[in-house]
Formats: sequence, C-alpha cells, structure tokens
Amino acid sequence: GLDFALPMLRHAERRGGWLSRPRCVCADAERLPLADDSIDLIFSNATIQWCNDLAATFGEFLRVLRPGGLLMFTTFGPDTLRELRESWSHADGYPHVSRFADMHDVGDTLVRARFADPVMDAERMTLTYGSVGDLMRDLKILGAHNATADRPRGLTGKGRLRNMMLAYEAFRIDGRLPASYEVVYGHAWVPEQKPASDGVRIPLDLMRRAMP
Repeated sequence: GLDFALPMLRHAERRGGWLSRPRCVCADAERLPLADDSIDLIFSNATIQWCNDLAATFGEFLRVLRPGGLLMFTTFGPDTLRELRESWSHADGYPHVSRFADMHDVGDTLVRARFADPVMDAERMTLTYGSVGDLMRDLKILGAHNATADRPRGLTGKGRLRNMMLAYEAFRIDGRLPASYEVVYGHAWVPEQKPASDGVRIPLDLMRRAMP
C-alpha cells in the first residue's frame, strides 16, 4: 500500500489486522521509491487526479511495472461536483473545485506514456444531501481539497460562503441537493517488449547553476 499521507497508511495498517496487515510505503506517486520492473500490478483508486503531472505519473507506473504488467485505476472526470463548481462561480468567480481531466485526455496520456491497449470507461452517479454543509463535511472526511493553481489563497468569508449556498439552492430537487460524480475507469498493459527509456532530462537552468 502506497500513500502520500502517513496517517492514511497507519489507518490502513490498523484495519488490516495482524494476519492481513499490508506492507505500506509513504511516498509520492510521481516519484515512486521502487525498482524498475519490480511490480506486476498497480491498482490506483481515486489517486491520480491529485497528481500535478499525469504524464510523469504514468511514466513512473510504466517504469516500475514489469513487461506484461497491468495498470488499473479510477479517477474523476470533469462533471464531478459540477453543481458546487457552478455555485462558487456565482459567488466569487474563483475556482474552488479542482479541474478534473477528461476521460479521453487521460487515455491519450496513457498512449503517450507508451502503455499498450488502454481501455477507458466512465460512470455517472449522483449523491443527494439535505444541505450544502452536509456535502462539504463529506468532502472534508474524504480528504478532498482544491488543488487548482489559481484558487483563492485567503480565507473564504461568510458572505461568499453564504452566496455560494444560495446559488446551490437552484439545484434542489424534491427537497434534496444533488452532487454529481463522473467516475472514470481505466486499465492498460505494459508491452512485453518494454520501450526503452528516453534518458534522463535535466533542466537547463539546473545545469547553469551547477557550472562554476
């Protein structure tokens, strides 16, 4: 089990019990501390949407998977939390919800990373809540956060929060507020003849700083 958050790993260890306790590694998915060609299967559940560089992440997955290895993952598509995103846009115009990649763009990135036979699919589902506060509490429990670069850096005032909640009320149906999720499923294989690495890339500015 690999996670960037140490508390999540400790929680996983406690849930596993002494007979089935997983071996856990605290690390970044974009820089896996694993040897080349050392893994048969990667199963990534709702992780890659938080990675800053999807191409680099898939490149790391390809590096550590053996020839013939399998990558399976889930992530979120752009329709996820669209009601919350639109309500915030009415409140202050800033992005408060992360922008999720389109399923086809994720598939194209798999191909560019040189995975074989990628298969992509998506499923849409809607959860309902009595209030926006209930939705936001659920998101907090899940550990979801706004990862957009142009997100507001200051505190969100009560006025803007109230405006967002009022805007969200336009979506209420049969006394409930909807929250849409677009769940994207994907899997791809590592070719039996694994493509050679393109070599190491070193930014030019780092080379200049290293020169006497």
